[in-house]
Amino acid sequence: MAGSLVKEGAQPQPRPAATLVLVRGHGGPEGPLEVLLLRRTTRAVFARGAHVFPGGAVEDADRDPQIASLCADMTDEQASRYLGIASGGLAYWVAAIRESFEEAGILMAYRSDDGNRSLLSLVDPAISRRFARYRKALQAGTLNLLELCRVEQLMLATDRLHYLSHRITPVGPPRRFDTRFFLAVAPDCQPVAHDAAETTGSEWLTPGTALERSRRGQMDILPPQVQHLELLERFSDVEALLEALTGVSSP
Repeated sequence: MAGSLVKEGAQPQPRPAATLVLVRGHGGPEGPLEVLLLRRTTRAVFARGAHVFPGGAVEDADRDPQIASLCADMTDEQASRYLGIASGGLAYWVAAIRESFEEAGILMAYRSDDGNRSLLSLVDPAISRRFARYRKALQAGTLNLLELCRVEQLMLATDRLHYLSHRITPVGPPRRFDTRFFLAVAPDCQPVAHDAAETTGSEWLTPGTALERSRRGQMDILPPQVQHLELLERFSDVEALLEALTGVSSP
């Protein structure tokens, strides 16, 4: 997630990025709404030690035109129109899914031969170990998401992501991002696992609990995350949240 200066002393140009807000119902769909927060390493250049949602810069591989055929119910034209840009919108959905897998171990994907579109299960230990190797290869840059989908015959669950908002890092920080925020319900068949590199901890919290800890100085939560937590705090459960998003965040 490197930013580059145009010239010495100049402000870095915001880099396209995507963030995925993962939610769940504690104890089931009708349980209290919880959101996943990851704690960034204190060695990070950007947002060191802060609690964030999974996310990061859009990479060149996320823009590969071939990946469009592996995105469920989503084309680049639809995605771009929804984001209000000329082209390349689908890359944000792809990046959000990839970053979620790299940072939190959650891969929003279906088996391509599953007509029921059940989200990928990583409960089986052998499958879990195999995908852990894929995750490390993605992080190392020796594998990309298109290759992973082809090897495992996966389709990205782009139809499960709800677009939330657009935020640009203000002038000042050494790295700036032009970020699209998405939301998805985390699959209960995939355990969360922070990567122990960029992120050193993970926790499911109700939005209200996270905001209270932030106000008390117990958690460092950046303003964009605070704003989204305040939005989520209005909903008692996942069902109510999805009902509000239906028809609003689908292109």
